[in-house]
Amino acid sequence: MSGLETNTLTREEILEALKSPPPGGDFVWDGEDEDDRPMTREEMLAGIEAYRRSRGRPAGTTKEQVAIRFDKDVLAALRATGKGWQTRVNEVMREWVKGRKAA
Repeated sequence: MSGLETNTLTREEILEALKSPPPGGDFVWDGEDEDDRPMTREEMLAGIEAYRRSRGRPAGTTKEQVAIRFDKDVLAALRATGKGWQTRVNEVMREWVKGRKAA
């Protein structure tokens, strides 16, 4: 034997057990291992709400989406620099604007 316990219930026994779940719900926690404790409804709803808040762009961003056309070779070179290339282009443009104001 591999050390794993095998379920010896028959199909009929399982179906019968499903007809009459425990009074407290489908899962009865033994109260020993906190990791096995099912979430309360409030914990579940709080987790769902936290997930909803964390999706998408952060609120209050000052960036604006625009369409700009680059030559194919320029765009290929920018993309070749890897992830974050658009942020780097934004930084270069910011420096260029600052230099123009100082002149």
